[in-house]
Amino acid sequence: MSTAVMLDAQSLGPDIDLSTIQGQVDTLEVHDQSTTEQARQRLKSADIAIVNKVVLDNETLEALPDLRLICVMATGLNNIDMEAAERLGITVRNVTAYGTASVSQHTLMLLLTLANRLPLYQRDVQEGQWQRSDFFCLQGHATLQLKDKHLVMVGQGELGSEVARLAQAFGMQVTFTARPGNEANDSRPALADVLPQADAVSLHCPLTQATRHLINRENLTRAKPSLLLINCARGGVIDEEAALEALREGRLGGLAVDVLPVEPPREGHPLLDALTEPLNLIVTPHNAWITPEARQNIIAMTAENIRSWNDTH
Repeated sequence: MSTAVMLDAQSLGPDIDLSTIQGQVDTLEVHDQSTTEQARQRLKSADIAIVNKVVLDNETLEALPDLRLICVMATGLNNIDMEAAERLGITVRNVTAYGTASVSQHTLMLLLTLANRLPLYQRDVQEGQWQRSDFFCLQGHATLQLKDKHLVMVGQGELGSEVARLAQAFGMQVTFTARPGNEANDSRPALADVLPQADAVSLHCPLTQATRHLINRENLTRAKPSLLLINCARGGVIDEEAALEALREGRLGGLAVDVLPVEPPREGHPLLDALTEPLNLIVTPHNAWITPEARQNIIAMTAENIRSWNDTH
């Protein structure tokens, strides 16, 4: 049993039960938020660091000779200096697939909302167009029936596979693309080859050198002008400014993102500015994962990471 310090509990949101973690350690010290500098002080006597987004860099890890385990309450490890951790003998464990149901539900919500042109029709209602209509309904924006339409998926992990299963329940044809950057060794078709036939594209891949601006100005010119584009992966996987330009010019049917390159976007972003325009555009605040069930899964998986580590130490 050990002493653990949770550095940024607030990132998990309200009403989260930490008892499963408490059951795996002698002491659990919980902080709502921490800077990297504060982390160095708070982890001085800790065996285990529990962290979501706080940066634990080389300087910080070298200042913590008692630290033996870092539990990241997320899938990404970019806030941890992994080379330093390995050199110092610090085990790093993360959690994966904790929010599959939550994120896939959010993804389908975005797809359905774009397909039914909800941002445009909601705007029409707010502006009184339905109230003034000579007819009982508005039909100014052509909607898209998903049945028999072609959904192209980038990313065939647990999340991408679940999104595909849900889309197939609507009668969609689903194609998974080859891993970006490894097309020559992958039996699945390259994105460039299937994009012209796609009615919708959903992204569920990490942000890497191969996936940065995977959807860009050039390949958007080869897509159908009715294409619906959804990014619940990472900001920067699409060129947001190129996608917005295509949307404004009628070369893209709809755009929905749950992620931006810098979060929170304190300095703004062109997509945020465009929300006042009459566009089939949705921006959600990186909250596809935030159902209470998914957040509680993170705690359960983190507790299991500590338990399995305790068993070998």
